Amino acid sequence: MTTSRSPLMMTAALLFLLGTGCKPLFDIRKAMYDQPKFEPLEKTDFFGDSRSARPLIEGTVAQGQLRLNSHLYEGVELIDGDYRSAQTYPFEITMEDLERGQEMYNIHCSVCHGLSGHGNGMVVQRGYAKAPGFHRDALRQAPPGYFYGVIMNGFGKNMMPYYHQIPVEDRWRIIAYIKTLQRSQFAQVEDLEAVDALAPAEAVEHESPEHAHEHH
Repeated sequence: MTTSRSPLMMTAALLFLLGTGCKPLFDIRKAMYDQPKFEPLEKTDFFGDSRSARPLIEGTVAQGQLRLNSHLYEGVELIDGDYRSAQTYPFEITMEDLERGQEMYNIHCSVCHGLSGHGNGMVVQRGYAKAPGFHRDALRQAPPGYFYGVIMNGFGKNMMPYYHQIPVEDRWRIIAYIKTLQRSQFAQVEDLEAVDALAPAEAVEHESPEHAHEHH
């Protein structure tokens, strides 16, 4: 035989538990929150260099950051027994990659190098040192890995490294877009012929059924 408990008794028991059990738990959590601790970049006298945030031990590799792909992460590949600036891309470049590269180029690069890559970006027009144009022979012939190194490490005293701002894959997409800009300024006859060859196929593909019927 079971004895049913009244709702009033259950409510009283619940209130008792809430009143006695939660307060210590709240106090513990508050004590943990209020415990002495260093805020980010806060100074300390405990260490000789006054930095509370300690650098990683030399040789330490954080989980997920073991970057063994030198082509992808460093912009170099093994050529004739030696590591040199990569001549190729570490992944296939698609139209989506080029569109992303254009977006990232416009954000990070165009302010100095200009939208067309001639080195006359907006900050240059306002008095900043002129940026190198991408359409010089030396840069037109430079391999993708060269540009990757510049993005990652900076160049000279005016261009800072961009490895913090631009993710690894986006660096390669920007490079592909720069190569597209270079190609656009020195288009060859065969490039135009290739475009003309694509035009009829695209027209047929997008032709409406009504217009297709009219041709018959």
